Amino acid sequence: MDHAINLRPAMRIALVGGCGGIGRAVAASLRRAGARLAIFDLPQSLAGHPPDCELAIALDATSEAQVRDGFAELAARWGALDGLVNLAGFSKGANPVAATSLESWNEVMTGNLTSAYLSCRHGLPLLHASGDAAVVNLASGLALKPAPGHGPYSVAKAGIIQLTRLLAQENAPRVRVNAVAPSAIDTAFLRGGTGRGGDDARIERHVDTGAYVKGIPMARIGAPEDVAGPILFLLSDAARYVTGQTLHVNGGGLMP
Repeated sequence: MDHAINLRPAMRIALVGGCGGIGRAVAASLRRAGARLAIFDLPQSLAGHPPDCELAIALDATSEAQVRDGFAELAARWGALDGLVNLAGFSKGANPVAATSLESWNEVMTGNLTSAYLSCRHGLPLLHASGDAAVVNLASGLALKPAPGHGPYSVAKAGIIQLTRLLAQENAPRVRVNAVAPSAIDTAFLRGGTGRGGDDARIERHVDTGAYVKGIPMARIGAPEDVAGPILFLLSDAARYVTGQTLHVNGGGLMP
């Protein structure tokens, strides 16, 4: 699916977690729009879904040393960055908070919220070097309307929204910072995967999408391309006066 969003010529954009279902859709849309792409992801994710990009860097987004070194490599190659999209994240299944171990809580919080913080912290110098840059963080509708059993993921994504607002204030006007909050999207993540290098073809669906769709005014489950378009919009000059906002992409299932 092509999106009628015009990017500045050869924008330099880094996707952190760019090999997941949404990441691949965003990367394909950006490539069609003429962007220069760097994709950061786990080694197994890069191997399982070799990305079409100028630079692929294997790293764990929860490791500050690896994130720092990844952006240093990008700085040596490009010198500046026009866009950063933080897509890394995962969940560990449905358990009530009372049954969630501290280890699981910390792992999900780190994989979703801390990873975005690290990417922004080490990517911001490159974004400021551009002078006209944009960040898009991936939140979730669960940040506003949490579902029982998804405590750490919901809390982490709520933190993403607050991190987005804070960074928008701290880095304006040279860097805009926004978030996209999807509902359930038809990816391996929805079908029971963790978003950590899983093979789409080997994962059985773990969500009753038929029942879910009954509560969606648009009468269908979301596709990765439905999220790619809003991300491209927020990266583009069409959103040049938009910062600190969360764009909900859910077919009308949540109207905050």
